[in-house]
Amino acid sequence: MKSILIVEDELSISRVLKAYLEKAEYTVEQAFDGDEALEKFAAMNPSLVLLDVMLPGQSGWSILNRIREQSACPVIMLTALGHIDHKLAGLNQGADDYITKPFNADEVVARVKAVLRRSGQVLETDGTKYFGSLRVDFKAHTVTLHGIELNFNPRDLSLLLFLAQKPNQMFTREQLIENVWGMDYEGSDRAVDLAITRIRRILQNWPVSEGEIRTYRGMGYKFCVYE
Repeated sequence: MKSILIVEDELSISRVLKAYLEKAEYTVEQAFDGDEALEKFAAMNPSLVLLDVMLPGQSGWSILNRIREQSACPVIMLTALGHIDHKLAGLNQGADDYITKPFNADEVVARVKAVLRRSGQVLETDGTKYFGSLRVDFKAHTVTLHGIELNFNPRDLSLLLFLAQKPNQMFTREQLIENVWGMDYEGSDRAVDLAITRIRRILQNWPVSEGEIRTYRGMGYKFCVYE
């Protein structure tokens, strides 16, 4: 069974989410502040974290950063802050989804299933490809540069693997959303741009003479590789 860590300081909300997720046959643990969240995250290694932004002590943003330092575990942010800038900030920091309060518990369960499904997708390509000093292992879902494994959040990794499957082929944002985020994704296609920015930052030491992710303004993106 997949395990979910709920980090939410409002007991009533946490109880409702726990009940619905257990009904959906997930194993659930609860944490009510930042310190407890990090302790339980380390102890249980959850399949996914539901993380409230407004917490006593450390904020949800701080917890998200700590998680991203050590893990690619999917994280869905829960918050009463519905402004688009807050959503973009969360996605830019590595969150996999963003749910605004008040929400329907059935919707949260559906979003959890969707994120887990995307993060667990196995690409059809089997084996390893080398793009100069960049090594992409599609079976192990790992990427190394100059022999050092790179750390991506699950969605960014899925996006890079998808692009690397078909080098030198351009994809529109809509095509990337459909293939990586999934047909049920309801957010902005701005998420693609943010993910590409994060990937480029991690690949900054990949020599441009070997390859790059190139932007085609108004059209899309291409994983370009050079002989």
